[in-house]
Order: sequence, then C-alpha cells, then structure tokens
Amino acid sequence: MKKFKKAADNISEYASRGYEALSDDELFSSAEYRPEALEHLSNAGYSYWRSSLRIYLKNRTAMFFLCLIAITLFFTFIQPYLQNQKDPVRIYNDASGIQIRNRQPDSEFVFGTNAIGQDLWSRTWSGTRTSLFIGFTVACVEAFIGVFIGILWGYTRKLDFFFTEIYNIFDNIPQTLVLILISYVLRPSLKTIIFALCLTGWLTTARYIRNQVLIIRDRDYNLASRCLGTPARLIILRNLLPFLVSVITMRMAMAIPYAISNEVFVTYIGLGLPLNIPSLGNLIVSGIDKMMEPNLRYQLIFPTIVLSVVTVSFYIIGNAFADASDPKNHVV
Repeated sequence: MKKFKKAADNISEYASRGYEALSDDELFSSAEYRPEALEHLSNAGYSYWRSSLRIYLKNRTAMFFLCLIAITLFFTFIQPYLQNQKDPVRIYNDASGIQIRNRQPDSEFVFGTNAIGQDLWSRTWSGTRTSLFIGFTVACVEAFIGVFIGILWGYTRKLDFFFTEIYNIFDNIPQTLVLILISYVLRPSLKTIIFALCLTGWLTTARYIRNQVLIIRDRDYNLASRCLGTPARLIILRNLLPFLVSVITMRMAMAIPYAISNEVFVTYIGLGLPLNIPSLGNLIVSGIDKMMEPNLRYQLIFPTIVLSVVTVSFYIIGNAFADASDPKNHVV
C-alpha cells in the first residue's frame, strides 16, 4: 500500500507542475541493453519438446508402430551376434557335397534357402541392414542440404532468384533418369546409389522449407525480433525452426522408405548392388522369378514382409510426429 501511495503522490506532483515543465531526464530513462533478454518468454512453463512428446504419446497407432520398428531395428543389428547364425553369402552343401538349393523353411534354415544354397534368414536381415543404411544416410543428407538451402532460399530475398533457377534446372530432370544414368556410368555400389539418390533428393525438402519460411518470415514476432537487433541466426533457430520441425521430420520419415524403394527399382532393372552385397532389392528381385512357383514363393514373401513393416512404420511414425511437433496443435 505504501508503494501505491507513493506512486499516487508522484503523479499528483507531476500533474501540479505540468508535464511541459518536466525535463527529459524526469520523463524518460534509458533501458539497459541485454542481448540474452531479447527472446525472453513470458511463459517460462512451456516446453516445446515436452508438449510434442505429450501429444505423440497419446497416438496409440503411432506408438504401436514405433515399438514395432524399434524391435525390428534392434533385432536386425544384433542378429549377426546371436548363436547358430549362418553366413549370408556362403553357399551351403549337404553331406554329399551337393548345394542345398531351394529348401523349404525348416529348423536349420528358418527362411529356407535360395537357388544356389544360401541361407535366406541371414540374407534377409543382412539385406535389411544394407537397405536401412542407404535409407538413413539418404534421409540425413537430404534433410541437411534441403533445410539449409530452403532456409536461405526463403529467408534471404537476395538469394531467391539464384535458388529458384537452380531448382528449376534440377527439377526438370526426372530423378529416375538421374538414378539410372548414375548407376549405369559408375560402378554399382553403396556409394553410387547413395550419391544418385542424394543428387536431386533434396529438392522437395528445400521447396517445402522455403514455402514455410515465406509464410512465417514477416510475421509480427519476427519483425519485432529484427527491430530489437536479434541476429538472423537466432531468429532462424528460435523463431523459424520450431515451425519447421514437422516438415523436416515428415520428409526424413518419407525419405527412408522412398530410398529403399528406389534401391529395389534400380536392382530390378539390373543396375543395383552386386549380388555379393545382400539387400532387400536383391532379395525381392530374386524372389519375383519364383513367384509363379507355389513351393518357392517363400523367397519373395519373407523379404517383402520386412520391407512392408519398415516402410509402413516409418510412414505412420513420420505423420504422427509431424502432427505432434506442429506448434499450432500445442495447448499451453
């Protein structure tokens, strides 16, 4: 009460003296400049990631597929270290020295054998590791290049024409044609497929990021941050990137199954990985030849099931996390 009384006395004194009689020092006082307080939030109890996680955990379908893909990935990478595991590239013979060709699944060969006597169980999980390595590598490279170029493309007006022309040049070349040409010119290998997929894969991500940045670039809070002298890197990290997390996660989740499907396609046309490197593409292409033989369809069914689990899981997980990470869905 004493503070309110003192403030009231000061107001009465100023009114009696007249505001025009007051000096500038009495009317105004300089505020201290503190860079760390430029982006201070009034609501300190809000956490972006905690809110995103809370919304994501409520999606039971996404949680089921998250557990499914986690179990699949865990088993895929520990499978070589389990007991009684066979070599995925070794050709097995029976006691008489004859290749164990096209054996049906049994206790010794869980997924059976292929046409030259190789264990399909070991080849399936080895091929899954190879395909996942391709998918994750391509997704990370696409996300890094796409986000970096997309933010510069949308936030810096001077670079808009330059990046637009680059996008038009690369976008007019079909990615399938680039993939075929690169695989044909260079020697088929993991590096060749990854390079071919990353060469134009960043275009879609960069375009989405650019469009989102254009939408939120000139909003009031960003204009206020620039007026307060906030550096551009802080505006991008604190004001723009939280709104782009949903787009980034969606593109990364979709890039993994898309890269795997492209690897399957390149293998199908004969430009994929060599046969001594197991992959889901090699296994599916080999199984397609046995599809019309009822006793040998298992060679196509097992790798197809693994491929379906991986692609469907990443698609649903990516969609769910994109919705959960959208700040518009957060209720404080």
